[in-house]
Amino acid sequence: MRQALLWAAGGTGFIFLMTSLGSGMVFLFKGAKSSRMQRVFLGFAAGVMIAASIWSLLLPAIEEAEAAGMPGWIPAAGGFVLGAVFLFGLDRLIPHLHAVSNTFEGPSSRQKRTTLLISALTLHNIPEGMAVGLAFALAAQHQGSAALYASAVALALGIGIQNFPEGAAVSLPLRQEGMPLGKAFLMGIVSGAVEPVFGMLTVLSVSLVGQFMPWLLSFAAGAMMYVVVEELIPEARGSEHGDVLGTAGVMGGFLIMMILDVALG
Repeated sequence: MRQALLWAAGGTGFIFLMTSLGSGMVFLFKGAKSSRMQRVFLGFAAGVMIAASIWSLLLPAIEEAEAAGMPGWIPAAGGFVLGAVFLFGLDRLIPHLHAVSNTFEGPSSRQKRTTLLISALTLHNIPEGMAVGLAFALAAQHQGSAALYASAVALALGIGIQNFPEGAAVSLPLRQEGMPLGKAFLMGIVSGAVEPVFGMLTVLSVSLVGQFMPWLLSFAAGAMMYVVVEELIPEARGSEHGDVLGTAGVMGGFLIMMILDVALG
């Protein structure tokens, strides 16, 4: 348990650090990134999360279930649906605003535009923290399996890489909205703080219901895929007929995450 918490703290701390470093880009650039560049970053994040959902979450969930003597598809499918429903509920309950499309979602709210922008990225970061926490918890359950730890490290690296531009995608628009420089940087950090929080909470939940690990892994996969389909890919497309840069971002993110997982795992 202690080992799992320490590794999860390191993994989620790393992806949080990358979000914070990305937020620091607000000190280097006066304006927000172009919408085309944001689409590349969003597409890249989508590709990483798709690959992570398959290799780092769903496949291990199926393997864990089959090792326990049950059909692998049952917890994989059931947890996947529950994770998607969970994010769907948060998406509908928490008011938020997507920066690229300028689309408002959730119940009507009088909150400031900047607060709604932060909420959108915070929702996005919840399943990422859960995924990294679960990956390290799974490795700890198997007596510190070197292969599973390598896979967890690959997942943290992949999500961390795509978190750097995500941090900038929070702080730069906030600065453009008129928020003071230091506060825009701080809000970028805050948007990523949910990653270590949910990562550690997930590890603690595994210590109580470890037999449900296949369900928890697929739950995180479903939550991540909901974010990809509902938010990232539509934002990366940019238009009815799509955007080649956004598409390239998705393909590149998927490729890099796949290579990391296979090479390190």
